[in-house]
Amino acid sequence: MTAIAVQAQKLLAQKRPAKSFFESCIRSLIILCAAFAVVLSSISICDGHWLLVKNQLFGLWHFCAFTNNSELNCFTDLHLAQVDGVAVGMVLARSMGALAVVVAIFGLELLIVSQVCEDAHSRGKWAMGSILILISFAFSSMGLFSFVILFKDQVTFTGFTLMFWCEFTSSFLFFLNGISGLHINSITNQWNEPKNF
Repeated sequence: MTAIAVQAQKLLAQKRPAKSFFESCIRSLIILCAAFAVVLSSISICDGHWLLVKNQLFGLWHFCAFTNNSELNCFTDLHLAQVDGVAVGMVLARSMGALAVVVAIFGLELLIVSQVCEDAHSRGKWAMGSILILISFAFSSMGLFSFVILFKDQVTFTGFTLMFWCEFTSSFLFFLNGISGLHINSITNQWNEPKNF
């Protein structure tokens, strides 16, 4: 019976289908969306202007104010914003945002490598990449929440700038791609498991 089981497993291995077009398409879309999220988050962090309140523009790196001549004067001294704890809070917000981008880049690299160089460890690389993307979501969310909490007295829904919504969108995409990556890895893992007879 052992010899028969071994022969049957060899036949199953020969008949095991290659990765389907649907699976390849889904994995490619996850990689594409993750790359898009990295670009959005990078632009948002580098620009950093997230909140516009009346004649003041609050950002991760600068505090800007409009003069009577509609000129924008920006200062790197965030204490001029006259918000309690702004210096420490901004360090946390920008650090979390920057860490999210760095971790997401490593995660994206693992996702790409797992698809370009398929071997026995491809699924493990894909899973690790998806986990890193989820960690990026956690860092990005912490950065967003710390910014909102810091300016809770000035925050209005219409006051958030396009750069803030870019970071919000990228954070959502990090979550969506991380969960989707882990899910598709689990539902397609059945082909790697030996069959019992």
